[in-house]
Formats: sequence, C-alpha cells, structure tokens
Amino acid sequence: MEEPAIKEQRVRVNDQIRISPIRLIDEEGNQVGVVALDEAKERAAETGLDLVEVAPDARPPVCRLMDYGKYKYEEARKAREARKKQHTIQIKEVKYRPGIEDHDYEFKTRHVRRFLEDGDKVKVTMMFRGRQMSHPELGLEVLERVMEDVQDIGKVESSPTREGRTMIMVLAPLKQQQQG
Repeated sequence: MEEPAIKEQRVRVNDQIRISPIRLIDEEGNQVGVVALDEAKERAAETGLDLVEVAPDARPPVCRLMDYGKYKYEEARKAREARKKQHTIQIKEVKYRPGIEDHDYEFKTRHVRRFLEDGDKVKVTMMFRGRQMSHPELGLEVLERVMEDVQDIGKVESSPTREGRTMIMVLAPLKQQQQG
C-alpha cells in the first residue's frame, strides 16, 4: 500500500513545484520554452489543466500542462492490462510410486499433460518406501515412461536425480514462447 504514495511524491504537481524558471510543454506536446513558474501556473489555471513536473532532474526542470487525474488513471489502466497479459510460470508437482497401477499412471500422466499445455513446468516426483529403495531402476522406468508419453508437448529440463527417498525430474512445456 505504501508504494503509490511514494510514487506520487516523486511527481510534483501545481503548487508542489518550487523551482523557477521551468521549461514548459503545452497540452499538445509543443515546447513553449523557458518561462517563469508563476506564468506557467497562470497558463495552467486558464486552460483548466494541471502543471506536472515530468523531468525534475533537468535544468531547468521540464513541466507539462495536462489533466493529472486522467493521466494517473491511464497509467493505472496500462499497468493493469500489462499484468493481465503476462503468464507466470508455476511449478506443479505430480507424485508417482514405483509399483504404480496402469489406471493411476494414466490419471496422473493426464495431469502432467494438462499442466504442460497450460504452460507450467511439472516436477515429477518418484517416492520410494522401504524395500523399494534397493530397486531405484523400477522408479526410473516409470519416469522414463512419463518422459515418452509427454515428449510431444514437453521436454526434460532436469533429468531424474535421486535425493534420499525420492527421485525428481522436471519437465518444461515445448511451446513456452507461444503461450505467453
């Protein structure tokens, strides 16, 4: 909540502008030239617009005549539109076991496919219990089967690695650029 207030303080409007003279730009974007601050404020009052400092670091500072409320609204709308269009890539996780039955395997693999189609990365986790630890090749076979079943829409980003009682592989969507 603090951020917008900080941003507003950086942009000085009307009576907040202290430095005189200023370089003035009118409402059409034409350069008027270097004028006294009082003269610029008078022009703003005559046209019913705000005097907004657009380049405070320039010498003299550059100010523009504009409807500041409308300007702020347009900027907020552009920011909302930009946020709406961007797609954040999430990592979804699907867990398997070495002795998985065919129906369970197909069900979970459908989830992996759906996540990849949505443009998300998928962390495929193989979980081992008890004696299964002594046969990691069984888990690797299941992971390789997953790789083959989704190779048309996904690629292996990190190949299967074993960490304790789990084996992890990360899949990424093929059409990442076209999704976003």
